[in-house]
Amino acid sequence: MSDTVLKPPEHTVPTVFTRAQLDWLPWLEPLAVEAMTERHLASLVDAARVKSPYFRLLARDPDALEARTHTDKDIFYNPDGGLPRAERELAATATSRFNGCLYCASVHARHAATYSRRETAVDRLLDAGVSADVGERWNAIVAASVALTATPSEFGAEHVERLRGAGLDDLAISDVIHAAAFFNWANRLMLSLGEPAATAWP
Repeated sequence: MSDTVLKPPEHTVPTVFTRAQLDWLPWLEPLAVEAMTERHLASLVDAARVKSPYFRLLARDPDALEARTHTDKDIFYNPDGGLPRAERELAATATSRFNGCLYCASVHARHAATYSRRETAVDRLLDAGVSADVGERWNAIVAASVALTATPSEFGAEHVERLRGAGLDDLAISDVIHAAAFFNWANRLMLSLGEPAATAWP
């Protein structure tokens, strides 16, 4: 990976959690589009991601990026049982809110609101934090996600029982765990490689 440290262009750094569209500015040099090989492009999985500096930065290790993206897609897009899409996105939102990742929280809050049509509840989570009351089923998902995020050993039988009491079966509980665990890692990656912005990368 290049060790060139970038100074992002002048931009407004968001200071509150929001469902609004944000940009993300890297602190290390992403691959230039014209420098990407067929292997780099294949690792994106979705061709449109070539426009993203984040994915072009991760493409410097194409094997890791491809594995990461297939994992992401299986957790959030696999319709075979488990949680509804909205609640997978809720787990990612709660994790990102707790970790302080404004960019990831904005993306997954938009998805959670879109798929659940519970915009007010999602905004309450963003505004008040992970202790916000968003209804018992969502509260149980948020609490389990936060416990895993704080440290995996904080997650225990009481969280599983609460999730079961809120109507989640084993596959749904597995989806909560995977969505929270994945974004616990993804938040740290984004927070260490760049910063959110309210203006576009030129």
